[in-house]
Amino acid sequence: MPVDGGLVKVWFRFVPREGWLPHDTEGLWAQPVGADTVRVANVPFLQDGVAEGDVVRFVTDDGGRRWVVGRVEASGNCTIRVLPVPDGPLGRSAQAVHERFRGFGLGGEAFSEAFPLVAMNVPADADLVAIKQLLVSGEAQGWWKFEEGCVTDAWRDA
Repeated sequence: MPVDGGLVKVWFRFVPREGWLPHDTEGLWAQPVGADTVRVANVPFLQDGVAEGDVVRFVTDDGGRRWVVGRVEASGNCTIRVLPVPDGPLGRSAQAVHERFRGFGLGGEAFSEAFPLVAMNVPADADLVAIKQLLVSGEAQGWWKFEEGCVTDAWRDA
């Protein structure tokens, strides 16, 4: 059943990574597009290979939960995750990470205060070269570690 704004929750199932959060599912909000397709409306913290704006197909189980079975259309956006280094210059501050990327207009959210992982949506038309340079520079300076959860050829080429 859709919530306010017409959004529905869709679920991804995956194998947890060693040394990472112990979850094997992640729910994301999405806007219905068709009978069995939705457009992802937020940034994934755990699921790789999907970005905000992508259209995915789902199947509904007997309990009414929508399980994603594949991506139908890529948005061109990228999912980048940044985890501040606890004893680094930014401390455990997700807000400090957001501030470093504010000039690029990137949206995203933090996992929790206890685990300040920041998942960011990088739009296809963003300054990919400058964003990558900041990510690499920040990691080299001990501000954060980052990972590419879902990237495009344009990101790889930047």
